[in-house]
Amino acid sequence: MEELVKKKLAFTLTLLAGLSATAMAANAEIRVGFVTSLSGPGASIGTLYDKGMKAAYAYQDEVGGEKIKLIKLDDGSDPAAATQDARKLIQQEKVDVLIGTATAPSTTAMMSVADELHVPFIAVSPVKIKPPKNGHLWGVAVPQTPALMVKVIVDRMAREGIKNTGYIGFSDSWGDLVYEGAKAQEDNGDPKVTSNERFARTDTTVTAQALKVMATNPQAVLDGASATQAALPLLELRKRGYQGPFFGTPAMLNDDFIRVGGDAAEGVQVSAGPVVVTEQLPDDHFSKKIGTKFHEIYHKVNGGDAKDGFSGYSFDGWLIFLAAAEKALDKAKPGTPEFHQALMDAIYDIKDLKGVHAIYNFSQDSAYGVDERSLVVVKLVDGKWVYQP
Repeated sequence: MEELVKKKLAFTLTLLAGLSATAMAANAEIRVGFVTSLSGPGASIGTLYDKGMKAAYAYQDEVGGEKIKLIKLDDGSDPAAATQDARKLIQQEKVDVLIGTATAPSTTAMMSVADELHVPFIAVSPVKIKPPKNGHLWGVAVPQTPALMVKVIVDRMAREGIKNTGYIGFSDSWGDLVYEGAKAQEDNGDPKVTSNERFARTDTTVTAQALKVMATNPQAVLDGASATQAALPLLELRKRGYQGPFFGTPAMLNDDFIRVGGDAAEGVQVSAGPVVVTEQLPDDHFSKKIGTKFHEIYHKVNGGDAKDGFSGYSFDGWLIFLAAAEKALDKAKPGTPEFHQALMDAIYDIKDLKGVHAIYNFSQDSAYGVDERSLVVVKLVDGKWVYQP
């Protein structure tokens, strides 16, 4: 009798354990850690990344039958805080993937943590990715490469007959990336760069730098800053009598730049992801259908129109994650090292994924998944960005 009771008890415990395991498996969730800059000097674009992520989550909040939990943190535009946020999300929140952030320095910091702790990272800011020492990098970049962003706009300068250009940009990694991109094009016959003036993201004046740029007598000026701060060089140069054209990168595509730049910003041409001018694109453009869907959801969730490119990077980052997660779920359960590896492998296997910015193709040899199809040129006309075929 005692033996029978023991057997029944053992059977009951086994059954309960099985049911518990089944319930846990059925209720498993994929945890996504998202970092952006909701405060600090990068907030004017960080809030746009946040709005894009809200639209992305509204677009699809589950994959392969698994619910997605989105955990969001603010890095305050500080690379040190971005590092701490990345570690917290991985080590405490046990996220399966990281997405972020709003500035190049902070994005680079997050990439280092993801690579160290072996958790996939999807960068939504332009970042220079160094070849991995261990033969496997735990991250990819959504945006067009800085070199490509600059190439497209410098090529436009050359087509307009411009032989030389002044340069003024941030005194950080983003400023370096834009300057290096412009210098790299000199050998291809594109405009010669006549100056290399820099300013900090927190500076409120660039008078000295503007005077040095003008002293080189450039035909045009390339702005290597972003968001609100990108308006400073334009305002100061116009104030000092410079009458030539301005050019820039997608980092200038936001309302604060237009508002602060005012008349000085009118006519500036920048390279841009096609999502910025979705309505102006031809119907057969790869971005037209998904871009239109993105704008509809963005308006519904955020109560306004998406006039920038930053929110689109978040959305495309989400599309990349969704495509990879669906495949990874066939190989492992969320929350495990095996799932992290499967997810990273699946990201590198993505081919011809149409997003609002680009058609993405990743590989083990390249963490950048875009080509020149991902960029158009737009011009600021009467305070609105106009497609320049």
